[in-house]
Amino acid sequence: MTLPDTPSSPAGADRTFQVDLRGLVDLLSHHLYSSPRVYLRELLQNAVDALTARHSLEPDAPVGAFGIRLYADGSVVRVEDDGVGLTEADVHTFLATIGRSSKRAEKIAEQRADFIGQFGIGLLSCFLVADEIHVVSRSARTPGAPAVEWRGRGDGSYSVRTLPASARPRPGTTVTLTPRSDAGEWTRPVEVQALARHFGSLLRHPVTFDAGTGGPGTAVNPEPAPWSRTYPSPGARSRALAAYGEEVFGFTPLDTIELDLPAVGLKGIACVLPEAVPAGRRHGHRVHVKGMLLSERAEEILPEWAFFVRCVVDAESLRPTASRESLYEDGTLAAVRDALAERLRAWIARTAASDPDLLGRFLQTHHLAVKSLAVHDDEILRMLLPWLPFETTDGLATLDEFARTHRTVLVTSSVEEFRQVAAIAAAAGLGVVNGGYTYDRELVHRLPEIRPEVSVADLDPATLTAHLDPVDRETELAAAAYLAQARDALAVFDCDVALRTFQPASAPALLLDSREARHERTRSQLAREQQGGVWGDILGHLHQEAPRAQLILNQLNPLVRTAVTIDAPELARTSAEALYGQAALLSRRPLRPAESSLINRSFLDLLAHALRKDS
Repeated sequence: MTLPDTPSSPAGADRTFQVDLRGLVDLLSHHLYSSPRVYLRELLQNAVDALTARHSLEPDAPVGAFGIRLYADGSVVRVEDDGVGLTEADVHTFLATIGRSSKRAEKIAEQRADFIGQFGIGLLSCFLVADEIHVVSRSARTPGAPAVEWRGRGDGSYSVRTLPASARPRPGTTVTLTPRSDAGEWTRPVEVQALARHFGSLLRHPVTFDAGTGGPGTAVNPEPAPWSRTYPSPGARSRALAAYGEEVFGFTPLDTIELDLPAVGLKGIACVLPEAVPAGRRHGHRVHVKGMLLSERAEEILPEWAFFVRCVVDAESLRPTASRESLYEDGTLAAVRDALAERLRAWIARTAASDPDLLGRFLQTHHLAVKSLAVHDDEILRMLLPWLPFETTDGLATLDEFARTHRTVLVTSSVEEFRQVAAIAAAAGLGVVNGGYTYDRELVHRLPEIRPEVSVADLDPATLTAHLDPVDRETELAAAAYLAQARDALAVFDCDVALRTFQPASAPALLLDSREARHERTRSQLAREQQGGVWGDILGHLHQEAPRAQLILNQLNPLVRTAVTIDAPELARTSAEALYGQAALLSRRPLRPAESSLINRSFLDLLAHALRKDS
């Protein structure tokens, strides 16, 4: 924008902005829209709004009396409608003023909600594929009105002239584009027809396409939306909706959920995905507004936890943004989101009550989505927590099954901790649930709300070691020298060593070490290294006495029984390091560099010892 060159004026006087029309046209037509293909959507949308206004003038006209016709032969693209049309004054007011829409005219302001577009800039999208827009229109509001021609150019200039009535015998509007050479991929006949089906398949007005072959036009939207049709039976309706979901999204839904919100004129379906998706990945949903496709990636229509469905809906009262490629975030959209979330909850409740087989398939695939919902929804929690699968010491089991055999349920804080103790805890008869996955620990702790007779506690290393049987005093004394050598060798890892008996006997050692304890030991080490500095003072202030790791050797294991009798100090140290490394590997936690080095060194030392012994 630039200020006009005007004579000097009194200080403080108002001046008028001058707009660079060429720059503004380029800005809106090339940067407001995501793809050149939207030009056809904007032309269809303008035609639909014109038809809506025509019906308001002639409410007794039969359904289908007014329609839209598209023509493309490779040299031109033409969109013709039987809508309300424009007078010469309308053309100057609405087509030549950027940002002013005919939908704001006083006579139809009260009907504004019936229109899709309300911003008056959609026609500019045509400059994405053409340098000139040719419009011929005749108004239905003014009897005997002449036809009027408007030519708008990409440089911001336009011309208007009145034509004889024979130029357009009936009211309506015809928009003609002569595509640029670089816009062929969007204006070829086959592409124009595909775009018309893509954007207008659910439009309520008849739309036909003519490729210039001389034959009759092809219906773009021959049938109403599948949820608006009648079917011979509920089963036939369900199959038809599932088939439509498969056609739109490319997968066979696990189930389809019919959506109907009369307050906002919303109808559609939610298709339950047949495969699990990563937590938090939100699929785009296909949203139509008054039949016109608005977006295929409308994430905001459903809450974040509903990533197990994809929706296709058509709504009357949702408000599009200026580009009409997404939804305006307002109170109506928030209410729609809440209402659709309630429909999904109701489907889960209905399925749980009436179709356990479907519920089982759904939970097997989408248990993570349901867990995320159950954390915040008490009704879903009470309904589905007993059905949800968890990783336990009894294998993959529901909490309902697990609670039948374990009145005390222990839950780990991490997957790593569960891996460390699972085999030992199972052999000891302890019921442990892996709480390391998203939502699992929080949900397991809420089990007593459903089953008051069950108690839940976090797994503490002391709880597990209390279930490991001590060895007799004679055996412990005989192994004292070896245990001392082992403690000295593993002191660098702040690891204590003890001798116990536990099942399974095939496990030579168990390493008990929590993530929190490792973090505290690392912090303490940094504090020692940074003594005297500000950072060292901070770490020292945060220091807590961290529990040491414990390497529990299994006296029932033949390898351990042999190891504790080793007299050679170096070999004793090496064997202790090897046992520690093997137990660390079995815990499946990330190894520290020092531990990786220890595993390699102990293996090579034991191999060298074995070779010297055999030679």
